[in-house]
Amino acid sequence: MKFGKSVCVLNVGGTRYAFSREVIRDFPLRRVSRLHACATEKEVLELCDDYDRDRNEFFFDRHAQAFVFIMLYVRSGTLRFVPGVCELSFYSEMLYWGLESAHLDTCCQKRLDDRMSEIGLDVFSVSEDEPQSPVEAELTGRARWLEKMRITFEEPNSSILAQLLASVSVIFVITSMVMLCASTLPDWDTAKRNTAEEHRILEAVCMGWFTAECIIRFLVARSKLDFLRRPLNIIDVIAITPYYVTMALAGAGMPGAGLGAAGIILRVLRMLRVFWLMKLARHFMGLQTLGLTLRRCYREMVMLMVFVFVAMAIYSALAQLLEHGLDTSSPNSDFASIPAASWWVIISMTTVGYGDVYPVTVAGRVLGGFCVVSGIVLLALPITFIYHSFVQCYHELKLRSARYARNLAASDLTQ
Repeated sequence: MKFGKSVCVLNVGGTRYAFSREVIRDFPLRRVSRLHACATEKEVLELCDDYDRDRNEFFFDRHAQAFVFIMLYVRSGTLRFVPGVCELSFYSEMLYWGLESAHLDTCCQKRLDDRMSEIGLDVFSVSEDEPQSPVEAELTGRARWLEKMRITFEEPNSSILAQLLASVSVIFVITSMVMLCASTLPDWDTAKRNTAEEHRILEAVCMGWFTAECIIRFLVARSKLDFLRRPLNIIDVIAITPYYVTMALAGAGMPGAGLGAAGIILRVLRMLRVFWLMKLARHFMGLQTLGLTLRRCYREMVMLMVFVFVAMAIYSALAQLLEHGLDTSSPNSDFASIPAASWWVIISMTTVGYGDVYPVTVAGRVLGGFCVVSGIVLLALPITFIYHSFVQCYHELKLRSARYARNLAASDLTQ
């Protein structure tokens, strides 16, 4: 600032904090850092409630205890709610000083989301900011636009446009899957020859949409390297590539069906389009919850697999012995080996029971009863942990979607 002393005093609700002008300039709280750019006392009073020129003291009539916790965030990077203070009141203090809900810890964000979902968004007024310089406004506007584009393509529930794009993407995915399934029908080649132009146009439109969507998401991504590392994006590239390879080969006069091993590889790659169904995970919270649950519960899943494989090894060895090894006169050919018996064990433990393989001896049937009962028990043991993790992941994704919508609404109000 162009007036006052080198030491600035912030008086928040009667509690004083002394800082140098250099610290004020780079202060993490936007309202405080803007004091450094003030040239007149009138501009200062637009940011604070009172100003003492002699002591260079800025008075803010705000919650002193809440500001203590905000200062802890400035020093340590951790922001939590003040014990005994309403979440909504503390959030209004955060907005006043220039913080958002994203600065809160995860547990406090959940509490805030719960409270705001109960009363709605209209009770909050976003603090107004001073007009920025043209250059700064241009940079901020461009960054905000890129962030909105990224959220539009990544979060289908963030806006009406995002929901529309997600719906169009789902329609193209379903259309592509229907064409892929129909291509395996015996009469598909004849139908394709009769309507070859229509099939080519429809396939080109689907591929054009998927390609444009992938390119736009890559351009607006925060980190291009992280974008290329994500499994869903890798699946997109793998699913799109065979179409352009086939078009290139057809343009060169080498259709993929007559390339021998190369044609088989192209057909395998073309069949990878079925993984486009994984694109639906971007648009449906249920699939996102399933993926997040599997990622978090991999220990429980490994434990479940260990239980199953150990039981398979024991029961398949005993079944082979009782059905084939001991009865030398009329052995059961379905249990001629332990690997063959393991098929019966796995369908029995999972209570599928196709009936294609079954024991015929009394001892084998008794063993089968134990196998079925133990399979129910072993499969049920880790289910409780997986269920609770699924519920937690669902609530987290639901709250994150609500937080995106709230932040977008708040940013629209500031514009």
